[in-house]
Amino acid sequence: MSKPNLGLVAFTLAFGLLAIGVSRAQEAFPSRAVRIVVPYPAGGGTDIIGRFVANQLSRKWGQSVVIEKVGGGAGNIGAATVARAAPDGYTLMIAAPGPIATNHFLYKEMTYDPAQLTPIALLTTGPYVLVLRKNFEGSTVKDLVAYAKANPGKVTAATPGAGGIAHLGTVQLEMLAGIKTLVVPYRGLAPAVNDLIAGHVDLMFDTPTTSLALHRDGKVKMIATGTPERVREFPEIPTIAETLPGYRCVTWYALVGPPHAPALAERINNDVNEILARPDIIERVRAIQMEPVTPTRAEAAKFFAEESELWGKVIKQANLPLQ
Repeated sequence: MSKPNLGLVAFTLAFGLLAIGVSRAQEAFPSRAVRIVVPYPAGGGTDIIGRFVANQLSRKWGQSVVIEKVGGGAGNIGAATVARAAPDGYTLMIAAPGPIATNHFLYKEMTYDPAQLTPIALLTTGPYVLVLRKNFEGSTVKDLVAYAKANPGKVTAATPGAGGIAHLGTVQLEMLAGIKTLVVPYRGLAPAVNDLIAGHVDLMFDTPTTSLALHRDGKVKMIATGTPERVREFPEIPTIAETLPGYRCVTWYALVGPPHAPALAERINNDVNEILARPDIIERVRAIQMEPVTPTRAEAAKFFAEESELWGKVIKQANLPLQ
């Protein structure tokens, strides 16, 4: 009878104990407070979604989930903080498109690689909408394009922030329609909306959270959505793609973690998706003009890559200046 390979036995035993330890660690997660970094100022969509997710996860886990604001650099500073954190599941980030899909095309110096952040969950998606001043000559994308071609350089487009999705949505519109607008940058959404209402600028891309009520009150004209299909809440509004095939401009929020995050990312994805699938949660998310989504981690990663490819192509073709 051959002697047992003591080295192999020891390795097998050690591996088995390690697996049990990892399994128990995962089962115990979270055993302390989890922080969710919000890389933008208070009051914006990222902050709202972040607090909502933190509250729901805290209830589900029976553990504190705290919001930590790390703003600046269009989301880059907060994202860099998360990128340097331990990959143990206790540091997460609520992200809008910037830190994941667009900033690395717009900034000369990046202190983190967005492709290395661990995709955990795509939380919500929502439309950007194309809005015109109320007395603009025309009420369709076709009208806008015809006017811009007949009046080159005269159409003004407000943007609440250079390099943001609202700005890039305008650039993509120009590229597909073969027109040129005069982009007017503002320091935030409120002054841009105010000038649109006052008729000082011709158009802007916005979310329905603010523009839908203004449209229904007759203060602006919401003429099209950037979504591939018409939006369920206002199906009478056509998509831009119906006039300019291939156009896409949506907003979204996601949950990501540090690079090399462990299998806990799968656990967190499952927990988040379970929350977002509840009928009461669906109703609450739709009330802020967003749609809850529950893709797998692989599907979320694919979505991030597609968004990065789309906006990278727009930024490069438009030769937007680096910041």
